[in-house]
Amino acid sequence: MNVKETMYSSFSSENSIDPKYFDKYSVKRGLRNLDGTGVMAGVTNICNVHGYVVDDGEKRAAEGKLIFRGYSINDLIEKVCTEDRFGFEEIVFLLLTGRLPDKKELEEFNIMLSDERALPKDFFVDMILKAPSPNIMNKMARAVLSLYSYDEEAESQTPEHEVDTAISLIAKMPVIMVGAYETKRRCYDDRSLILHPLIKGQSTAENILSILRADRKFTREEAKLLDLMLMLHAEHGGGNNSTFTCRVLTSSGTDPYSTYSAAIGSLKGPRHGGANHKVLEMQDLIKSNVKNWENDDEIAEVLGKILRKEIGDGRGLIYGMGHAVYTLSDPRAVILKKYAGEMATGTEFEKEFNLLEAVERLTPAVFESIKKSGKTMCANIDMYSGFVYKMLRIPDDLFTPLFAVSRIAGWCAHRFEEINSGKRIMRPAYKSIAREKEYVDISNR
Repeated sequence: MNVKETMYSSFSSENSIDPKYFDKYSVKRGLRNLDGTGVMAGVTNICNVHGYVVDDGEKRAAEGKLIFRGYSINDLIEKVCTEDRFGFEEIVFLLLTGRLPDKKELEEFNIMLSDERALPKDFFVDMILKAPSPNIMNKMARAVLSLYSYDEEAESQTPEHEVDTAISLIAKMPVIMVGAYETKRRCYDDRSLILHPLIKGQSTAENILSILRADRKFTREEAKLLDLMLMLHAEHGGGNNSTFTCRVLTSSGTDPYSTYSAAIGSLKGPRHGGANHKVLEMQDLIKSNVKNWENDDEIAEVLGKILRKEIGDGRGLIYGMGHAVYTLSDPRAVILKKYAGEMATGTEFEKEFNLLEAVERLTPAVFESIKKSGKTMCANIDMYSGFVYKMLRIPDDLFTPLFAVSRIAGWCAHRFEEINSGKRIMRPAYKSIAREKEYVDISNR
């Protein structure tokens, strides 16, 4: 073998550890306990993701709750919808400051975000257009990292700089996303590149639809539904992979741009934010294999084939079902399902919504009949998020980037908390099982 072939071969042979060692040294892979609960790695005052209770050492299923700074996501969304206004900006303010804004503060904050949306002069051409990427998340991470060069105090960690940087990035992320998408379309899909000027005073959801659509036209109902998606994705506790990544980098003392760029890279992974693409692929598979979308037996049969690895990607998973924390219900999925159903009723999307609802309803029983695990399973937010984006005519390429546009609000809050409360670099232990060897002179190898 030549050198490259040797290196390719060693990639797996020299980096595979026998699973018995994880058991021998009580290593909790994925920082998960045997019952699926997470290893306690920190304390936070930002968000509570509640999906089960542990009673006398035994894990029991419970209805899901999502709490932002003490406020239920259900209450936050219900108030916004009742008052027929946009709510993402209010949630951003809540996450960053720990309290809800009054009317005047919210108006000022909205203006602040609107004023910060524009990218630096020549940034789009120099940092996005001249270095296109087929993956929007990759380009967003690089663009955020590049903004370091446009900040004269990039290494400062004063409260003022951290807050100003957070507001600037939260405001700019949608513009970076759409710019990266348009560049990808032009350079990889041979489509026209369309860039609209920003309109002052729009909400984040309105701004996204305005600069994304070629004709700039959208209804208030569409913008409100996208706003709902942004609210639901804004934060999900300190243990999710991208937020934990944000806190790990923050603990090292690095700058905010490096931190948020790394969090985007984590969210990009198919086991995290990129999972919504796997859900979409699975849903397309189900739709193509089920002739009668109203026949439960036919749907259950296809679900069984997926679980038995007879069709699909071979992993035997029903994507969109199950969650690391939630057991009886994912409150985000419950809320999204309600509003998605209302928007789909009476449209060409109603039949597809009913199919997804059937998949959610039938999967637990099919899963138990095949796996015999006794696992409590609910739909997660990804079961309906792709469907909602489809109703909003948002391209597949932007499903995960929109997740990042929203979740950066939570990342910023966790960075603030880690700076003020962490005080130590995160440095977990790894047990080495490598044997010591005697050095062999190069002439004798």
